[in-house]
Amino acid sequence: MWKCLKRIMICLLVVCLVWCGGLIADRTTLREELIRLHVVAASDSQEDQSLKLLVRDAVVESLQSAMAELTDPEAAKAYLRQQLPQIQLLAEHVLRELGCEDSVQVSLALEEFGTRVYDTFTLPAGIYESLRIVIGEGAGQNWWCVVFPTLCVPATSDGFEDTAAGAGFSDSLTGALTGDEEYEVRFYLLDVLGNVENLLHRG
Repeated sequence: MWKCLKRIMICLLVVCLVWCGGLIADRTTLREELIRLHVVAASDSQEDQSLKLLVRDAVVESLQSAMAELTDPEAAKAYLRQQLPQIQLLAEHVLRELGCEDSVQVSLALEEFGTRVYDTFTLPAGIYESLRIVIGEGAGQNWWCVVFPTLCVPATSDGFEDTAAGAGFSDSLTGALTGDEEYEVRFYLLDVLGNVENLLHRG
């Protein structure tokens, strides 16, 4: 009896370790494979918020074709680092065309994010590589998306799943991000891990 119980306990332990290993792998995938776009408006005035969205549109359009051709996150980061001056010039051009003299700061670095709900998927909290564009004083509301893999404007959940699969996401990770009931606990734990990352990052 004891031998049978011991075998069951060992099997359960192995299953638990494998499941936890998969969870950590998914968290690592999110941290290492995604590059987020983070645009910060100068203020919360209607004008500054409109300018933020116009800068966003111009940057997304300028990057979309090149980023769609890249399959490796390190190559995508290298490309974006090379393009930082051009992205800044583009953002400034959009502002100047509309009579705005605000400065623009553009950087690529690890950044802390909270849980973010998009139209067709949700990203858990955590530390992500971020293309950050700050307009003026950067005192206004933010706008986020995912610039690599190209998930800024996924028209449907099927479109997101196809892109995620192409980026090498596991089925369980894709299910967690798209709100599949089967993976609700997985998403919750990914979010917990991400919040722990944020706390450690602040320390």
